[in-house]
Amino acid sequence: MMLVMQLLRGTVKHAGSSPQCSAKRLSSVVRGISSSLQQSCTDTDHPKVLITGGLGQLGVGLAKLLRRQFGKNNVILSDIRKPPNHVYHSGPFIFSDILDFKNLREIVVNNNISWLVHYSAVLSAVGENNVALAKEVNITGLHNILDIATEHGLRVFVPSTMEAFGPSSPGDPTPELCVQRPRTIYGVSKVHAELMGEYYHHRFGLDFRCLRYPGIISADSQPGGGTTDYAVQIFHAAVKTGCFECNLRSDTWLPMMYIDDCLRATLELLEAPADTLVSCTYNINAMNFTLHHLIQEIQKVLPDLKVTYNVDPVRQAIADSWPMALEDSAARRDWGWKHEYDLSQMVQTMLTHITTGNQLAQAY
Repeated sequence: MMLVMQLLRGTVKHAGSSPQCSAKRLSSVVRGISSSLQQSCTDTDHPKVLITGGLGQLGVGLAKLLRRQFGKNNVILSDIRKPPNHVYHSGPFIFSDILDFKNLREIVVNNNISWLVHYSAVLSAVGENNVALAKEVNITGLHNILDIATEHGLRVFVPSTMEAFGPSSPGDPTPELCVQRPRTIYGVSKVHAELMGEYYHHRFGLDFRCLRYPGIISADSQPGGGTTDYAVQIFHAAVKTGCFECNLRSDTWLPMMYIDDCLRATLELLEAPADTLVSCTYNINAMNFTLHHLIQEIQKVLPDLKVTYNVDPVRQAIADSWPMALEDSAARRDWGWKHEYDLSQMVQTMLTHITTGNQLAQAY
């Protein structure tokens, strides 16, 4: 407003000697002010988003998608690790420790955050080797997120997973509402997140949104200690060496999703009007296959791929307790969820990305 008054005073000051010129000047200034105000209003219409745990498998990709949608400076990526140069220079990045309540609150307040996407977590295989760390990050960290989101009226997204189900859950497909008795600390922490988010929604009015992801497959990030890592590692091995050793049985059947579908589903749920959402937590699904099916599909492109097995009993037991498919009719009904990638399309896309990336790396 101060700038507006200064511009108008400057225009009036030069009025008198040439009324026609002054009128033109005033008209031009008014048009400029109107344009600036319109641009300012447009900018403020966009949410200001903070992504925690942003250097994991999903954070960088979601930041890229949200920045295209809302503007580069409206999406802040955060983590406790130093980002690669290309991530650091692609948009705002800050240090954020979800276990530091005061630091997290300062970030939310100082940056006028309105949406909080909470990806910070210790995944299944790593969590089983360090239960204390998993409890601290996945549960205590979540409590900080929920309290700050409630305090400041944020819309908060917390991902869940197929690991929130267990061996006593119906497995093919697994419905949204059923018995949940997971056997991993990661799965237990996700059931806890679902229930706490729903409680905060009903008790305090928190806009809490959650998706139960299947296994996510991406060429752009390295696996982070999850039991489904094999479904990413096999593509890199197929392109680089033509040999792959798997730590799960070939008949292990799990639900999977290509990362582009996963990120789009996340954005669609975040943007969905609150009055269209019947539930706080939704299943989403795309494709279901065994390792044997995946190998066959890759060998259509790379027929010389050789696969051996060295089954890890811990990871195999975890995988055996998970759903074979997730029933996601509610997401398709309430906010129009629809996957785009099937197994064949996903394999072609992964191999193309990895092959192209290797060729570019060799060129430099």
